[in-house]
Amino acid sequence: MAVFDVIAKDYDEWYKGGIGKFADETETRLAFSLFTPKMHQKVLDVGCGTGNFSLKLAGYGCEVTGIDISEEMLAVARKKAEGIKPGIEFKRMDVYSLDFPENHFDGVFSMAAFEFIKEPQRAYNEMFRVLKPGGRLLIGTINPESKWGELYLSKGFQENSVFKYASFITMEQLKSLDRENLKGYGECLFIPPTASPEAISWEQENELSKTERGGFICAVWEKPL
Repeated sequence: MAVFDVIAKDYDEWYKGGIGKFADETETRLAFSLFTPKMHQKVLDVGCGTGNFSLKLAGYGCEVTGIDISEEMLAVARKKAEGIKPGIEFKRMDVYSLDFPENHFDGVFSMAAFEFIKEPQRAYNEMFRVLKPGGRLLIGTINPESKWGELYLSKGFQENSVFKYASFITMEQLKSLDRENLKGYGECLFIPPTASPEAISWEQENELSKTERGGFICAVWEKPL
């Protein structure tokens, strides 16, 4: 059984309000500013989970294939995607052994999945293999060098969550996956996880960006033509 099978049905609840909803919005804004999805792009969503970003990519007109190791998470994703046009194909697949030919996708996308990938370089190499020349590959992950990282790394938090199985990479480690083809990077979610509802705003996010480390980091690479 995959780690996320046991929480699949409740996974989306955190994103429906408060700090969870804001985190989703700010992470989406950063990711799409770097990845720039376009109509008719064939995109692979690695570690798609319940399909949160698969649906967002489809909303831009992308032809999306979402893969995950958790069949329970995929079941939720398929239900959420019913009736979506263009349709989204969800498959159970291991990131270390992608069942696609080389140069197959216009874009490869992975958000909040690398925390649970034990061999990030191996995963990156396989994702880059299936990317077409000229295509972009984006990875977004929790920043361990932030207040959010401190929370997710704390013993008390890990004891009661799937994050007891997680490992984290810093921005420098993320960029070092492929410095030659790195095209951009950024961070967001400067508002801490302990923020009161009144303190959650874009104004506060912008103000804290001057002094704090972002809780979420993204990097994007481009495959040479």
